[in-house]
This record gives sequence, C-alpha cells and structure tokens, in this order.
Amino acid sequence: MRPSRGVPFAATALLAAALTWPAPAGASPAGEDHCGRQDRLRVPGARFQRTACLPDLTTTGLVGTPYTDPADQAGLTAAGTRLPSGVPGVQIDGYFPDSSRFNATHGWKHDAQFVIRLPDRWNGGLVVTGAPGTRRQYATDRAISDQVLARGFAYAATDKGNNGSDFYRDGARPGDAVAEWNTRTTQLTRAARRAVAQRYGHLPRRTYMTGISNGGYLTRWQLEHHPELYDGGVDWEGALWTADGPNLLTSLPTAVARATGAARDEDLYAVGFARGSEFLWPYHERAYWGVTQKIYRAEFDPSYAPDCPGASAGSTPDQILAPCAEDAVYDYASRPASVHRAVARVALTGRIGRPLITLHGDLDALLPKAADSDVYAGMVDAAGRGALHRYYTVAGGTHVDGLYDSHPDRLRPILPCYRSAFDALVSWVEEGVRPPADRTLTRPADGDVVDSCALLP
Repeated sequence: MRPSRGVPFAATALLAAALTWPAPAGASPAGEDHCGRQDRLRVPGARFQRTACLPDLTTTGLVGTPYTDPADQAGLTAAGTRLPSGVPGVQIDGYFPDSSRFNATHGWKHDAQFVIRLPDRWNGGLVVTGAPGTRRQYATDRAISDQVLARGFAYAATDKGNNGSDFYRDGARPGDAVAEWNTRTTQLTRAARRAVAQRYGHLPRRTYMTGISNGGYLTRWQLEHHPELYDGGVDWEGALWTADGPNLLTSLPTAVARATGAARDEDLYAVGFARGSEFLWPYHERAYWGVTQKIYRAEFDPSYAPDCPGASAGSTPDQILAPCAEDAVYDYASRPASVHRAVARVALTGRIGRPLITLHGDLDALLPKAADSDVYAGMVDAAGRGALHRYYTVAGGTHVDGLYDSHPDRLRPILPCYRSAFDALVSWVEEGVRPPADRTLTRPADGDVVDSCALLP
C-alpha cells in the first residue's frame, strides 16, 4: 500500500535496476541526440526500472510491443480518433516500493508502476497524469500521451498504487486506497521532474497535471494541495468527493435502485442524472453502476452489508459487474461518522492554487455533472479561486468517448475539446492569454466532431 518507510532514499535508489530493454527491430538513431543520456537515467525512489530507446513513443509505434497496453485503453476514445506519431525518445517503465500486488503488467505483479516518456525533441515541459477508473499506467496513452508528446512535452503516468475491481482491499483503514492515489501522483511528479533534469540537463520549465475521471479528481487534488509542483491543469470530468456529499455514494445508490426496479426515472433526475441521458442508462446498468457503487462503498464503508458479494468484487465478469441489492437502499447521509471521516481524508475543497480548466459532458451517466463538476465549480468560487478556474460543458459528451461509436447521432467525443482545452491552458500559463469564460461547447450540426472542437465560438 504505502511507500517503504524502512529503506533510506539512497538505498532505495541503489536498488533500482537500470536495465535496458532492447528496442524493436528496425530502430535506428534519429540524430546525435536520439536517446541521449539514456545510461544516466535513474528515477529517484524507484525500486525497479527498465529503460528503452524507441523510434516512436506514441501508441501508433508502440502497439504490439511491451511499451503500451491497448486493452487498458479500451472504450476511452472514439474509434476514428486521429493520432499523432513519429516521436522518438526514451521510455522508462518501473515501480516504486509498495506492498500491494494488483498490477500484473510486465508480469511484475507489483503496484505503484509508472511510465515516463522523454522525447528527443523536448519543449521544456512535463505532463503528469494518473490512471482513470481502476485502470493502469498505459490507460491514457491514446487520450493524453500521444498528443502531449507530439507537442514536445515529457510525459509521466502512474497506476495510482492500486487498481482493478479489488483495489479497495489495499490499505489498513477505510479510505487508504484512494488516499494512496494522491500520494503516488505526488511521488511520481517529483521523481519525473528529476528524471527530466537528468535527460535534458535542467528541470522542466513548466509542469502540468491532467487526467480523466479519477485522473481528473487527482488533478483537482494536486492543484489544491501541491500547487508548488504544477503550473496548471486540465480536469476531464473528475470524480467529486466531499465528506457530506455530493459524491459517488450519494448518487449511485439511486441508479442501482433503478437497475433493481426499486427507483423511477424521476428519482435519478433528483440526484443529478440529466434528462436526455436515458438512452445510456441500460449500458450503465450493466457495466458501471453496480460495480462502481459496491467497490467504493467497500472502500469507505466496509462494515455495510458484509454478506453482500460486493465485499469481494467477484471472480467472474458477471459477479464483478452485478449490483448488490443492499446498495439500492444505501443511505450515505445516515451512515456512521466514521464513514464520513474516511471520505473527508480524500475530500476536495475547491482551494486550487494554479489555473485549472474543467470539462464535463452534459450526458455523463456515471458522474452526472449536476452532482459533480457543477458543484466543484461552486466550491472553487466559494473558496475565492474562481479567477483560476474555467468550466466548459461539452454538449453531447458522456463519461467515455467510446460510446460515441454506438451513438454517433446523439453523442460527441470529449477528447478533441480536451486537446483544445489543454492548448488553451498552455497559452494561459505561458503567454497570459486568458481562456474564454465558462460556457457550453455546443455540438456542431455537421463537420468533424471526432477530431475538432474549438473553445472559442
């Protein structure tokens, strides 16, 4: 669960293995700076690392190699998304000391895994992210890594220290697993900054935090708690945790109740689900609502319904995804104070210390914006940080862009708007060009909605 406290930093660094993976067949230097200083790269604090000199760090070049995992990216982007390619450089894969073993990537069966990508042509910046949902470190390669690498940024991603449907088993106290997500993100940011300095000769001039869903939550939390590490961030429909609600445990039980026949559509509207999103509900009943409610309830409130199969997520896909009947009547407000204290450990405040752009789809049927980003925007304003925040609603956007392929007449991918938002953040931070005021990005009647989205009207 936690980083090792018994191994001094110097000793931990010495334990890191600086092994070099062979480059794929056909790799050749792209100039005298190709993979420069590769032999000097040591990720501070890493227990183990492997370094590879690659002709292309994007998913286009990495598919079919050990350096990415398309299965972990499934469903996050629309099938027709255009992807950049041709970014040579160094990739470092490894892990920090940790006691949990959920992540079997590379056969390591070790959590706190990370990936750091260092392009040959560097623009002086670093982008850091954490995995969305219960995924792992390669999850946002298509959605984030490819684009920022093509723009010259170094890139780093973490598996958050635990992953998979049993992530809540990590830690000794309720809330420990989610709290570790924040710790691991901070740890990777500091280590990646030092690795960048080893590769290029100086620390990054700008460091940005960003992420999708749980990665968006991490972005909010990092800008609230560690503004000294970052220059800004883009939050793509981040999860909201507040001790008194709203949070996932105040909206999802009603969705589970509908899935079990115990709630009406009107009940879902009352907890924030959008009118017009009903066509997405059957899919979410099967794939999201039940499993999400029970694993987060198990994380923060493990004493509730101990006989429910959700006490263990299950051994088959049907068992993992199935809702628990007890969750249909779960009432977060009436649960013991200890449950609220567990959530308070990871709660957001809105007190961001750096510029933040938030994107949220108005048809999100997992994290409805009325119970999430609308509330968070209000928290930022209430904390007196509104001048640092921009909030854009993506009309026709839902929680995962992959659903666009099933409903191209009703949905719109958020990814192109995310790319535009990231560019706007960079202009805001580096050139002082303030993004437009909060607004809804309307779905165009025609044109390329898969790859184009302008923040300006």
